[in-house]
Amino acid sequence: MIAMNENNTLETNETDRPSEPVTVYHYDSAKNLSTMKASYENELAAMSRTQPKQGDDHDNRGTDGPSFKTLFASFLVGAMLIGGLSYAADKQNLFSGNAGTTTSASGAPSKQNSGVVMASVGTSGNIADVYEKANPAVVKIENYASQTNSARNGTNFLFGGRGNGQQRQQLQQRSSEPVLTGSGTGFFFNIDGYILTNEHVVADAAELKVTVHGYDEPLTAKVVGSSYELDLAVLKVDSPDGKTFPALTLGDSDQASIGDWVIAIGNPYGLDHTITMGVLSAKERPITIADEQGEHKYEHLLQTDASINSGNSGGPLLNEQGEVIGINTAVNSEAQGIGFAIPTSTIKNVLEELLGSSQVKSF
Repeated sequence: MIAMNENNTLETNETDRPSEPVTVYHYDSAKNLSTMKASYENELAAMSRTQPKQGDDHDNRGTDGPSFKTLFASFLVGAMLIGGLSYAADKQNLFSGNAGTTTSASGAPSKQNSGVVMASVGTSGNIADVYEKANPAVVKIENYASQTNSARNGTNFLFGGRGNGQQRQQLQQRSSEPVLTGSGTGFFFNIDGYILTNEHVVADAAELKVTVHGYDEPLTAKVVGSSYELDLAVLKVDSPDGKTFPALTLGDSDQASIGDWVIAIGNPYGLDHTITMGVLSAKERPITIADEQGEHKYEHLLQTDASINSGNSGGPLLNEQGEVIGINTAVNSEAQGIGFAIPTSTIKNVLEELLGSSQVKSF
């Protein structure tokens, strides 16, 4: 009861106020939701037993609705339940995108928290590593021919003309000296100086000059064996300092899947050691190219959207492990994103025949 005393101050009569029990709620994040719910239900039941019955008219302060204590307790229970649910959801990372198993480009799952599975294609680091390791084994091949032989090389088809891995240079005057008529790409597949390239890169050459990483002057190459039908050739250069050459590994093109990332390295239009990348678009492609000998049919080719231009001919098509799965051969000059490569499955079948009597330790 509140009254005004003689000093005009408010005075509270504590004896008129019934003592009520005070309930203190503690939130323990270590408890699970079911334990918290049962605890608060028990607290509510205990509080309801302390409330006066609605039939007592002399002290019926809650007949018109629930008491303040009941409302307050209900509010606390709801708040605690919401807080508990939020805590549990946060522990499970249900509200964030950081949960789940991340799959790397190598295919190895990275276990984090259970939840959403996310896929990650992280190719940039892999591509840079592949290029750094493979690039020293890639060479530039220059074809020097006499004017008489170069006359047959005017045909211009998918890969720019036979004997012309790059755009053919037109001879302005007759000369007894061999003249640079075209260039292409090749790569070491053996540390002793054996190089794989396209036959059309070296066709009708009077002299072949090979620019090798780490050497100031081009090296002279000789043709060990070649196949016009398969458009393959094997060259050999000797090391001037007796050192071995960096070599690439011939992988298994049969194991490559459509959609795999692939990398092409070559010398398009004289731009040495250019890297392009794309995906393996298709396998077992047949194409037919018209040349000075009629129609040249290719079979079992790999198709890719990695940019392959004149000068890339004979260069390696690599997988993400840095293994050669094909030799870049042709590009459709009337379309974008359509290039072709001879698969290593074909190369391996004829490599010993191309080498002839040459002794190669490994490939």
